[in-house]
Amino acid sequence: MPFFKQLLSMFIDIWKSKRLLLDLIKNDFRSRYLNNYLGVFWAFIQPSITILIFWFVFQVGFKSAPVQDTPFVLWLIAGMIPWFFFAEALGSATNAILDNGFLVKNIVFRVSLLPIVKISSALMIHIFFIMFMVGMHFYYGYTPSIYWFQIVYYLIASIILLLGISWITSSVVIFFRDIGQLIAMVIQFGFWLTPIFWMLSRVPEQFQWIFKLNPVYYITQGYRDAFIYHVWFWEKPMETLQFWMITMTFFALGAVVFRKLRPHFADVL
Repeated sequence: MPFFKQLLSMFIDIWKSKRLLLDLIKNDFRSRYLNNYLGVFWAFIQPSITILIFWFVFQVGFKSAPVQDTPFVLWLIAGMIPWFFFAEALGSATNAILDNGFLVKNIVFRVSLLPIVKISSALMIHIFFIMFMVGMHFYYGYTPSIYWFQIVYYLIASIILLLGISWITSSVVIFFRDIGQLIAMVIQFGFWLTPIFWMLSRVPEQFQWIFKLNPVYYITQGYRDAFIYHVWFWEKPMETLQFWMITMTFFALGAVVFRKLRPHFADVL
């Protein structure tokens, strides 16, 4: 019970600071690209070019065939776009406290907001790419489907997962700076180990459960289920249950770790 009271108190603090949180998100989004000529457009240019390169290599270079009657580019971006959000949000949220040490020393400021700021900043870019994906489906002649609305569910799932992991990484990295490099390596390897460019069905069935333990697989596959395969998330009860068990474990562990380490942040920074 004390844990749930602490967790509730944390959410109440976040809600009370919603105005400050919105201001921090705006400032973070602007400051990241302030000194560049193209400004915030770089936030959209870099992922777009990455998608274009991969599309050119696989579609034009390797002549990739449609995946289950779906144009390869649509199948590709349905997996890449949620991965971009996860990777960008986790990478920036991990360093959220280190990058704002001056705020940590302010005893009035709620430090738990800092990872949320980074995740929300990445979310703004992600929403743009969701609209881009919708536009691509229109371009290829696909009509809107009610299944598309479950993207909201997968967005919420992504944010809760990210928040739990980033509370752990952003607090531990203050004491062990190598964690930042380790997270970057995990993101890099995770990109290729997650079925984004390949289908899980190519893996022998007895080993597929290992890849399904990756919660990001559930999210990337969920985007494809929403836009391509037209499958509701509740039609996969075991995968959904497994995802939420893993996610809530990260979330609960993140809340505990952050609460325990928070009093020592200012001393180390």
